[in-house]
Amino acid sequence: MATTPLEIYDFAPGVPSIYEEVMAGLRKTPKEISALYSYDERGAHLFEDICRQPEYYLGRTEIAILEEHIDELAAMPGGDIALIEYGSGSSRKTRVLLDRLPQVAAYVPIDISKEMLVQSAAELAGRYRGLSVLPVCADYDQAFELPPAVSQYSRRLFFYPGSTIGNRMPDDAGAFLRRMRTLCGSEGALLIGVDLRKDPALTLPAYDDAAGISPSFNLNALSCLNRELGADFDLARFQHHFCYNEREGRVEISIVSREKQVVHLQGTPVWFDEGEKIWRAYAYKYSVTDFQRIAGDAGWRSERAWTDDRQLFSVQYFTAA
Repeated sequence: MATTPLEIYDFAPGVPSIYEEVMAGLRKTPKEISALYSYDERGAHLFEDICRQPEYYLGRTEIAILEEHIDELAAMPGGDIALIEYGSGSSRKTRVLLDRLPQVAAYVPIDISKEMLVQSAAELAGRYRGLSVLPVCADYDQAFELPPAVSQYSRRLFFYPGSTIGNRMPDDAGAFLRRMRTLCGSEGALLIGVDLRKDPALTLPAYDDAAGISPSFNLNALSCLNRELGADFDLARFQHHFCYNEREGRVEISIVSREKQVVHLQGTPVWFDEGEKIWRAYAYKYSVTDFQRIAGDAGWRSERAWTDDRQLFSVQYFTAA
């Protein structure tokens, strides 16, 4: 019997808005290119490869915590649940929840990479036959809507794994959590992965794996702009750069120009000095209590915080306050 194609709720930004946003970032001091532009189809697969590297403790540690405490989590939410995942990627971690949370009746993966979104949503729809899969292609920092069918479920469980919340400045993280709190309703909950603050020697290798995939992923943003905007970035003239800011408790990720040069985006010249940085992302690390404070200020009540034995990573569960 033929399979009914999944409906994709598409809120992906168009090329004109991409050009305006990128040029605005490159006119800043320091220049910046959003981390969003690493996540085309190739970039999404590169990030999955990063997660498989031995240096990248975040993904495997988070999955181990989820698997260890899934029964405790399964006893918490009640009623039919719509599971809503921000930055779903391959939805690999989501399978841990879907296998063990029978209350989940619908799954809403949200991701900017349409190709990976379609692929992973189709795989899950085939594997979990009774599950309603409602994929949304969107930059979730921009306006988008949840599928109308979500309203029929009694509770919404937001899932934000991978410590992606750490890519936001603390004030922005709080604002993002408040927006999520508004969407969840009075019976909603949040399950979120948060990387813990620790010795930088344990943290930094995750951002510069021996296989060289992290640099490829970072520089993939330039390849994406070459394709989408007709830019002429020569990737050999730029390099991946990262460092740890002890005072702020964050990894700082950038791209550095190896020489003085000019790059064109749709004919518009952008000049770079030798050694000039393009800021890409922060990766903030938190103590459990510091993150609970940020979430509490955003309207969430802490229910559980699980960590691994080495205190590398935490998975935290909140309900609507």
